[in-house]
This record gives sequence, structure tokens and C-alpha cells, in this order.
Amino acid sequence: LIAGVVVVYTSAVGMVETFNEREVIRDWLTLGQMLLFFPAIIAGFFGTRRLREGGQGAAQTLVSSILIGAVAALPVLLLLLIAVSIDVRDMFVNVNRDLIEILTFDNDNLFVGALLFLGFTTVAGLFGGVIDLLPAKIRQSVLIGLGVTLGVGVMAELVTLILEQLLDRDAYSEAFRDNSEVFIEFFFRRDILKVGGAATLLAVSVLLTLLWAYNANTIRTRYATLPQSQKSTFRSSGFTVLGIVLLILPWVLGAFLSEVMNNIGLYVLMGLGLNVAIGLAGLLDLGYATNFAVGAYVMGVLTSTGPLGLEQRLGIAPNFWLVLPISLLSAMLTGFLFALPVLKMRGDYLAIATLGFGEIIGKLALSDWFRPVIGGAQGVLQIPDPTIFGYQLNDSQSMYYIILGACALALFVSIRLNNSRTGRQWMSIREDEDVAAAMGIDTAQSKLLAFTLSAATGGLAGAIFAAKLGTIFPNSFNVIVSINVLSLIIVGGMGSIPGVVIGAVVLIGLPELLREFSEYRFLLYGALLVYMMVSRPEGLIPSTLHRREASDSQRGDPTDDPQLKPSPTDDEAMAQ
Repeated sequence: LIAGVVVVYTSAVGMVETFNEREVIRDWLTLGQMLLFFPAIIAGFFGTRRLREGGQGAAQTLVSSILIGAVAALPVLLLLLIAVSIDVRDMFVNVNRDLIEILTFDNDNLFVGALLFLGFTTVAGLFGGVIDLLPAKIRQSVLIGLGVTLGVGVMAELVTLILEQLLDRDAYSEAFRDNSEVFIEFFFRRDILKVGGAATLLAVSVLLTLLWAYNANTIRTRYATLPQSQKSTFRSSGFTVLGIVLLILPWVLGAFLSEVMNNIGLYVLMGLGLNVAIGLAGLLDLGYATNFAVGAYVMGVLTSTGPLGLEQRLGIAPNFWLVLPISLLSAMLTGFLFALPVLKMRGDYLAIATLGFGEIIGKLALSDWFRPVIGGAQGVLQIPDPTIFGYQLNDSQSMYYIILGACALALFVSIRLNNSRTGRQWMSIREDEDVAAAMGIDTAQSKLLAFTLSAATGGLAGAIFAAKLGTIFPNSFNVIVSINVLSLIIVGGMGSIPGVVIGAVVLIGLPELLREFSEYRFLLYGALLVYMMVSRPEGLIPSTLHRREASDSQRGDPTDDPQLKPSPTDDEAMAQ
């Protein structure tokens, strides 16, 4: 029933109709149809798992999954009945004829269309049950294969663009280019994944995943037995390959995807900084956009060639590289000053106070008081592009390297902080501030240091952001920026450096690639955060400590285990 209500909701708000315009597999599956049937598949999967864990056999669970799929269709069928009987468009504007055609598969006979929907949803529930009954390794391989295939189908336009740029180069022979066109046409037609290409991609993905699943333990065992020198060589080789890939990435992806990578990189910078305050020290900062704004405005005012810049006022024209450390230090000073009044605050009170600081800075940026300095609502214009050795970095592919270098520096500092005495002090404050103080840790000094260092990468990201755009406005630094940075840390994993990168890719990169669905961005944000809090509160790639804490909390109080309780005495047994 919950699955059916989810489908009704996504239909009523217009998601199904809007997403239906994106074909995933040509003439076979659209993104809107995925929204219709995925809830039934998920319900069948988890419903079957609960029944199987309760001791029911395979036949019973399959029958139950069929019933789950049929029940999931009932709320949608009720919506169809209401839509054709009553004009509800005054209240639900998206419940229109187009939606009815999608739900009935363009069938003129409403009854036949409803039966088709019921049949497909029932099959979806059964499919979810069958997947759960598969052996663990096969189930994992099938799910990964489906994810890869559907992901390529959703991003087919970008995938074909990348393949064409890779395979259609002057360095290749004409025969190779002809064969590459045949290869692309086998999988895609007009930037849409074909049925044959989808089947091939699914089979290859499942096969490769199965090979890894059945050989992973052997590979890990052999790797564990290698001498330390060979392990170091493997790790160094891996980092070298990763570095080469990152260096050539913008010329492989092209201008548009390089711009997406730049946006991801800026949020990785901010995420690494906020991860110091929240993930390590446990200081909930909701005003992190302040540091981002300070770095951007310092860069804008000091380098602008317009009326607000130093060049027009004092005849001084500092370049990007000179102002970059000034922006970073200015953001650190801001973080230090904002931390002073809130050192004694904890938890929700600290979050509200930092949120208030962020709102104050936003209003000051818009005020007439600071308008002669930072431009007010008109912002700062004519910020020059960075230059290096006389070469102007004025496009997304060249700016990528500045952001990549800044991310590498921030990653190095974050890793060193995680493994340092200071990092352990922050972790102890996060766990219990009173106990940390009793053990001799200067909690006030540690908090000040956490806020100050956390602000550094925010200012660095703001300075690069200003140089990248060439103009900055106050509405670029609202509270949504802070919420986005906090969200990517929660989704990726508190205290986890790889989690920050993955969170930025999921929450910043994917919405950029699916811009036609941007009106539902925050709805999907909310659903993803609720799902993460319920099913995986430690994040996608949690740190070792957070993973252990989450497993301990799910395990519960060990004294509840009946095997650990003392046995009753003879008198208690007689009384019982």
C-alpha cells in the first residue's frame, strides 16, 4: 500500500508525466514508467525478505510477492477511477488526460488499461520477490547489472557524447572510426539505449560482477600475503593511474561535463571543510555559506577591474594567485570570530546560532551600508580570469586544474588531520565534551581550531568560484548552500573523506546532469535524506568509527540477550 501511495503522489505532483519524456530503453522503457513500477519491485523485494526471514518457504513467499504487487496497484487504480469520474484538476493540476494515458499505456479502453497496469505491477512485485530469493552473490550481481544498465540508459546522451569524443579523433585511422560508429550504433540510436544494447550491457555487467564475487576472496587473500614492499608498489601504481585519469579527464569529457566536474569539486572543497567541524568535532554548523561568501567577496573586490576593485580605487591590480591565500586567511579569520560567541553552545543551540550568523551575513551583503564596498544587490562585476605563465584560464577545462589542485591540497590536509593528535581530540569532544575536558583536553581551544580550519576550504572554494564566474551576487551564498554541503556529508558519511566525494557526486553532479527535472530536485533531496536516515544513517561510505557506532546501535543493548542473562535460582524457578 505504501508503494502504491508513493506512485499516486509522484503522479499527482507531475513527476511521472515529466520523467516520462526521458526514454531509458528505446520503445520499451521510460523514466516515468520506472517511477511507476520500481515501488512495487522494492515492496516485493523487502516484503519477501521479511517473510523468508520469518520461516516461510519459497513458494509461499512468491505468492506473497504477487499479492504485494497487486495491492500496490490498488491506490493507482483508485486514482484512475477518481480522475475519470470527477474533475480534480482545480486541486491537482497534474492529474490530467496525459497522466491517464501514461497509467493506461495509451489504451482507449480504460478497463483494459487498468488491467494492464494491474498486471504489470503484479509482475513487478513478483520480480522483486524473485530477486530476493536468488543466492546472495547472484542477487548482488543482478542488482549491479540492472543499476549499470538503467544508469547508462538514463545518461545515454552524455554517454554517447563521451564515446564519440573518445573514438572519433584524427589520430585514429578511418577504418577505426567507422568501426567505432558501428559500435555506438549497436548500443544507441539517437542518443537512446537500444534493447539489444541494454541486454548486452546487462549480461556483461552481471558476468563481470559474478566473476569478481566468486574470486574476490582469493584475490584479497593473495594480496594480504604479499610483502609490504609489493603492497606499497600496488598502492603507488593505483594512485599514479588515478592521477593520470584525473589529469586527462576534462579533455575526455568535454566542456559541459568539465563544468559539472568543477561544480562537484567546489562542493568537495566545502564538504571537506565542514566535515572537520561536523564529522570530526561534532559542531553542527549551518552557516557555512558565510565562509564561502567571504572568500568570494575578498577575491572579487581585490581583483575586480570594475568600479569596486582596487585597480579603480587605488591603482593596484593584484592577481588571482596573490589574492587566493588572502581569501583563505580572511575566511579563517571569519570562522575564528564567529566561533568566539558560541564556544559554550552545543547541539541544536549551536546549529541555530550558526544559522543566524549566516543570515546576518546575507542581509549585510544586500544592505546599503556595505553597498559602496561590495556592491549590494548588484554584486561585484568584472572579476578577471586567472592567468598562469601568460596563459588565461578562461574556460571550464582549464579551471578544472585549479579546482583539482585545491581539492588535492584539501584532501592531504584532511587526511593528516584525521590521523593527528588534534583529530583525536576533536573526536573525543564529539563523543562526550565533558569527558574530554576531564581528560585534560582544552575544549575551547579545540573548538576554535575546528571552526577556523573548517572555514579555510570554504574561503578557498569561494575565491575560485568568484574567479570562475567573473561576477558574484549575494543570492549565490544563501542558506541553501550550507544545506547542500551538510546534506552531501550526511549522504556520503560523517567523518569520511571518500564519503564527501561520493556525496558531492550524488547530490551535486547528478542534478546537474538531469537539469530538465530540476523542479523536483529538493523533493528528491528530501526523499534521499529520509531514506539514508532510516536505512543507512552512517552514510554511503562511512568512516570506520561511524560504521562501528552504527552497528553497535543496531545491535542494541547486549544485556538484552537472553544468553547473557543470569539463570534463575532454584527458588525463582519453583516460583515460576
